[in-house]
Amino acid sequence: MKNVTRASGWGERLIEMLLLSCGLVTVLTTIGIGYILLSESLVFFKDVSLMQFFGDTQWTPLFADKHFGIWPLVMGTLLTSGVAMAVALPCGLAAAIYLRELASPTLRQWLKPSLEMLAGIPTIVYGYFALLFVTPLLQEFLPNLSGFNALSPGIVMGFMITPMIASLSEDALSAVSNDLREGAYALGAGRASTIFRVILPAARSGIAAASLLALARAVGETMIVAIAAGQQPRFTFDPQVPVETMTAYIVQVSMGDTPQGTLEYQTIFAVGLTLFAMTFIVNIFGQRLARGKRS
Repeated sequence: MKNVTRASGWGERLIEMLLLSCGLVTVLTTIGIGYILLSESLVFFKDVSLMQFFGDTQWTPLFADKHFGIWPLVMGTLLTSGVAMAVALPCGLAAAIYLRELASPTLRQWLKPSLEMLAGIPTIVYGYFALLFVTPLLQEFLPNLSGFNALSPGIVMGFMITPMIASLSEDALSAVSNDLREGAYALGAGRASTIFRVILPAARSGIAAASLLALARAVGETMIVAIAAGQQPRFTFDPQVPVETMTAYIVQVSMGDTPQGTLEYQTIFAVGLTLFAMTFIVNIFGQRLARGKRS
């Protein structure tokens, strides 16, 4: 009996060590990425001051007249991500409400996996879908829309992240106690009033966390914007014109045409560090909101 207990104890310790190792791998990977980006960016900032990087609105490091203002890339990233969230948030939240509050259990079993299939489509397929189908379709209604623009990849990116918002928001709605629903019905509230005045306010922290995590996913998207948004960094609020995002610029420079070790090549680490900081901050806020929801 003692041998069995001792073997069981060693087995549990081994499992604990394996789980701890898996957790440490993710933490160390994040630290390693941050270290590489920071160390390489310091080389870039020896030649380019922070004033040039954050104080200029032109980004032309690959041209003869070089400017290193990051804001055109940041604006391109925020513009496409903003369009994506404008599409994904209402669609995802509506889907979550329907799946949790209105759909029958049988219908839910079919609809939820079908919705989540959107997340499994390769992003390069989304990119060509935005370029070859969505953009020509939008040009029928928007004559001033360029062939490359921020609008169509933003819309398609919104469809891509809709399942994330829908799934996480449904989890947040499911966490709302049934006592609140029954109490609202007992007071004479209808289904719509119960959903919008009771359930949604109670689940707002979880919905906000889902939105922030989806935003981080949109900010870090690469292939859709690299294919359909264009490669023209410009400081603009107009989604109808070509823009360049931070991820698309990294892809452009990483194609192999720019020699390693040059200042132009080092720009990808400075841009990557900025992108890493943006997504890290958004993820931290999302995780805190999700933790607040569970507590």
